[in-house]
Amino acid sequence: MTKQSLVLQTDFGLCDGAVSAMYGVANCVDPAIRIFDLTHEIPTYNIWEASYRLFQTVTYWPKDTVFVSVVDPGVGSERLSIVAKTTSGHYIVTPDNGTLTHLATHIGIEEARIIDENKNRLPQSGESYTFHGRDVYAYTGARLATGVITYEEVGNTIDLETIVLLENPNAYYEANTFHGNVDILDVRFGNLWSNIPRALFVSKGVAYGDVIEVSIRDGHREVYHSTMVYGRSFMDTQLGEPLLYVNSLDQLGIAINQGSFAKAYHVGTGTNWQLTLRATGEKKVLLDCRRS
Repeated sequence: MTKQSLVLQTDFGLCDGAVSAMYGVANCVDPAIRIFDLTHEIPTYNIWEASYRLFQTVTYWPKDTVFVSVVDPGVGSERLSIVAKTTSGHYIVTPDNGTLTHLATHIGIEEARIIDENKNRLPQSGESYTFHGRDVYAYTGARLATGVITYEEVGNTIDLETIVLLENPNAYYEANTFHGNVDILDVRFGNLWSNIPRALFVSKGVAYGDVIEVSIRDGHREVYHSTMVYGRSFMDTQLGEPLLYVNSLDQLGIAINQGSFAKAYHVGTGTNWQLTLRATGEKKVLLDCRRS
């Protein structure tokens, strides 16, 4: 493999030297390495969000790009450290703790290998058990990205059936209702991103301008129940009004025009946050009629 970029994701934040240490290790492997940040603002210990952010990002990078994802509440335990190769030809260096969930579901894992720490660990770090992001993942990722090691030299293969995956149910349509969950937030703007594909939605005849009944539940507690229009963009509604739209991953999203839906209704993410959508049969004229 020719030299490739290294992309880092962690829950470390940038308030101390942890991420810089990972950069340093990678630069010691090869001073010419190209390093980029996916994000270092994953909420602490939130494996689900780490999994989703990889899905959001990976396929937009060139084939053979190496990603290091370190959200690792089990660091130092018996959990495995692996490098997965996706069917899109990208490499993910990560603890085997569920971080691969969305990639496995939406893209596919072709092969995975257990990192052999006897060969692929920062020298003189053997007694450090709490910073595998630096000592194992950044080091191995940099060596793989720069061609110091081949993928086969990472370690032995692991049975794909044994890889740890989080519960991640598919969206479905039943009794005239779409069922899904709030997968993630468009964090800065407070929009909700669901796991309901646009293709499923339109296959049942839903069209722009249709009024949709929306219910959001946190387990058994309903936190939102109202109607909103299905629009192309935020400009299809008045300022402060909600709408249903298609996000950048071709899934349905829920937003408030220039407001935060998540903050307004205290909505979180994950399989416990259930979403149902039902077309009411009503239509509404979209405000941005230049595209109607």
